[in-house]
Amino acid sequence: MNLHELKKIVLREAVESFARVDEISERNTLKVLEAMRRLKISDAHFKTSTGYAYGDIGREKLDELFAQIFFAEAALVRTQFVSGTHALATALFGVLRPNDELVSLTGAPYDTLQTVIGHAHEARGSLKEFGVTYRELPLVNGKVDIGAIKNFVTAKTKLALIQRSRGYSLREPLTVADIEKICAAVKSANPNCATLVDNCYGEFVESREPVEVGADIAAGSLIKNIGGGLAPTGGYIVGRKDLVELASFRLTAPGMGNELGASLGTPRLLYQGLFVAPHVTAQSLKAAIFAAGIFSRLGYKTHPLPDDVRGDIIQAIELKSATRLIKFCQAIQKFSPVDSFATPEPWDMPGYADKVIMAAGTFVQGASIELSADAPLREPFTVFLQGGLTFEHAAIAILGAAQVLQST
Repeated sequence: MNLHELKKIVLREAVESFARVDEISERNTLKVLEAMRRLKISDAHFKTSTGYAYGDIGREKLDELFAQIFFAEAALVRTQFVSGTHALATALFGVLRPNDELVSLTGAPYDTLQTVIGHAHEARGSLKEFGVTYRELPLVNGKVDIGAIKNFVTAKTKLALIQRSRGYSLREPLTVADIEKICAAVKSANPNCATLVDNCYGEFVESREPVEVGADIAAGSLIKNIGGGLAPTGGYIVGRKDLVELASFRLTAPGMGNELGASLGTPRLLYQGLFVAPHVTAQSLKAAIFAAGIFSRLGYKTHPLPDDVRGDIIQAIELKSATRLIKFCQAIQKFSPVDSFATPEPWDMPGYADKVIMAAGTFVQGASIELSADAPLREPFTVFLQGGLTFEHAAIAILGAAQVLQST
């Protein structure tokens, strides 16, 4: 089929889905705007700090802003977090103690978090080495077995991990409504068990967030949705004040917590990125819907389908061939604004059991709110596409990848 004509067909079919995305973006933009007005954000909060950075009003106000947007008691927003996995690890090590039990309610976590836990992928310094025990609840047909939680979570369970996005799997991502039901089931089984949501790729996809519906704590990366493509690095933790404080003691040191952390030259980018994040997330969602429409019509299995309700910005496409997988990623790189001349190849990426290929011609290295594609080289050779600062760019790159696959 002619790709130009196919594009027209897919865009016509996506009108209602795009309208739904725009409506959510407008709600979230209003939520962010009202919080910024309420807290009287000013140019003074964009000033840089150095050294210990005691009394950094911009850092303190940003924590307060995140807490209000996420309907949380407290927040810890720092460029000292090197990734979303680091933010999650900080929360896990902050809350858990030797002999505590951690459970995953969404099956096996993604590869790098497995190394943090010490499950499947052994790693020095893991939770397992510190005496934290771990169990995971198997998924049923790709979904959380909510009915089994009442017997799976016990009086011994200290923390229940809930992964919102699909990771490198074909399971359905969780909606906020799903998370609400899961958290309620946990509390019914053990009121003292805390719930931690890995919120990566999920922020602003809906008009509500996990803490708003019962999660005790949530964490994510600033170079995904919530950073709006402007945050140069960092992560966040939001939730109950006591749990966020415990995490802050792991990030810095006991007794110091959130009182330190130099902002250097980043404050304005973090504030501005947060402000545009609902819109940029909407651009990414439109890109994912468009990709699902294009590749499903070209005969590939897509997860989710074009008109499915989405819980994250990730679009999975089963390519069934290592060659097609590699060529797809190389095409996305070729149509990138940065490093378009580079040719990504599979490599032994730290924390992953299989070779991984990544296309990320991004302004911020590895920022997956910018258009990127990556995958482990394993059956069924599924590529995971996400991001897009503008829909226009994403559509160009997606059609470029489709053209390459047609000639493969």
